[in-house]
Amino acid sequence: MQKATFAGGCFWCMVTPFEEQPGIHGIVSGYMGGHVENPTYEQVLTGETGHQEVVQITFDPKVFSYERLLELYWPQIDPTDAVGQGNDRKSQYRAAILYHNEEQRLLALKSREELDKSGRFDKPVVTSIEEASVFYPAEEYHQNYHKKNPEFYKESRIYSGRDAIIEKYWSKD
Repeated sequence: MQKATFAGGCFWCMVTPFEEQPGIHGIVSGYMGGHVENPTYEQVLTGETGHQEVVQITFDPKVFSYERLLELYWPQIDPTDAVGQGNDRKSQYRAAILYHNEEQRLLALKSREELDKSGRFDKPVVTSIEEASVFYPAEEYHQNYHKKNPEFYKESRIYSGRDAIIEKYWSKD
């Protein structure tokens, strides 16, 4: 088993693309990259802890490759936005691929370069690729939020602008 970690705006919206894929053994919403130990959602929400909202995926690379995870990740975000996603504008919502080993780093760099050269976007692809750091799982009520609170999740997804981003950049796919 390996870990893959992705930031792409609100972590609630980053779970569903990965959750029912073969070889995916777990998805945990959480926080990474900040300077506060064991941050709470309320602390991260201020944008002052330096953390990003992330999903950490446990996967079997023999069944579901890291390249395939990257293929699922990119269409969930606006990779040309360096400061957030949609209406989620604070630093905790910026997109990033957080690699766990050198192979992941190289594959992420390659996929970002290919995406940037694809001509799909009118601005450069700026999603950062950073080394993974300490992962802090989010509070239990954030785990599988879309299943626990389907109506509020649906409203939050619309408000965040995520579906508009997907429609704008990825509807051809």
